Amino acid sequence: MLDLTFYKNKKILITGHTGFKGSWMCQLLVMAGAQVTGYALPSPTDPSLFDMCHIAERMNSVTGDIRDLEHMKQVFAQAMPEIVIHMAAQPIVRESYKDPVYTYETNVMGTVNVLECVRHTPSVKSFLNVTTDKVYLNREWEWGYRENEELNGFDPYSNSKSCSELVTSSYKNSFFSDGSTAISTARAGNVIGGGDFAADRIIPDCIRAAEKKQDIIVRNPFSTRPYEHVLEPIVAYLMIAKAQYEDGGFAGNYNVGPDEADCWTTGDLVTLFCSKWNKMTGDSIKWINRYDGGPHEANFLKLDCSKLKHTLGWKPRWNVETSMEKIIEWSLVYLAGEDVSRCMQRQIGEFLNR
Repeated sequence: MLDLTFYKNKKILITGHTGFKGSWMCQLLVMAGAQVTGYALPSPTDPSLFDMCHIAERMNSVTGDIRDLEHMKQVFAQAMPEIVIHMAAQPIVRESYKDPVYTYETNVMGTVNVLECVRHTPSVKSFLNVTTDKVYLNREWEWGYRENEELNGFDPYSNSKSCSELVTSSYKNSFFSDGSTAISTARAGNVIGGGDFAADRIIPDCIRAAEKKQDIIVRNPFSTRPYEHVLEPIVAYLMIAKAQYEDGGFAGNYNVGPDEADCWTTGDLVTLFCSKWNKMTGDSIKWINRYDGGPHEANFLKLDCSKLKHTLGWKPRWNVETSMEKIIEWSLVYLAGEDVSRCMQRQIGEFLNR
């Protein structure tokens, strides 16, 4: 498992640190004693996990747009990071249909800009670009995609992340072939966890409906996704960044997803949520199928994570049932107006010490 002592006093720069995954990443790294600089737009949601946990008070949080190359160069020059983890993105499939230009500007040219900053910052020894399981050409087959499968996402979001992968590969071959900076990408499955307030995501939709004691609307209950608790990929990212920092031979492309048993249909996932929520609260929440025939999204998606398991010894720790219990635990702390930051720290400790 991850050796957090490695990160003590390490200079880390994270793009997209004000988002859902970024907030959990910063919380963990601050606990590890890292010197963290974040570069991102203000939190994309209201409420904001990053703001309510007051993480900015324990790190250097810079407001900036990854499309602004000159500003980002200044931040890199000041921070002189040793490790860069690129998570800033426009991450919503449906939003990418509404505004494809912004999606491509952010997810493709934003990656170019970050890699330009890395190229001109000699202190960087390890760079990780976080993408998605949706980068693959989806053939709707029943087995998991491997890292050597064809990249060609269908919708503007998925395709822009495929392009981000190609940009990273080109920069790696063109500018980092001397091994001065180790370059990897990580393709994560569908991430769930406490503190996600995004629109058009199933768990936030469940929490919002349960808070109002309303039925949960599910627009596509039959789609299958590789669901994993947010701490699963966060820890995997840090393992990859550490491994290639110490030995550039570990650089490459990695899938980060759950075991096959945790590839659930959306309907089954929401049924699990209702069962656990009702048991923990005494409510009687249920869900209803309201398929809306919206824009194309993949129906069936799995990842083969054998490479990450065999290369770095990583393996999932919390299955979907445990993850759901942790999500509801966090959500009840939030709805009661209690200390969600302390809850996050407790869950991080439980995860790492399992």
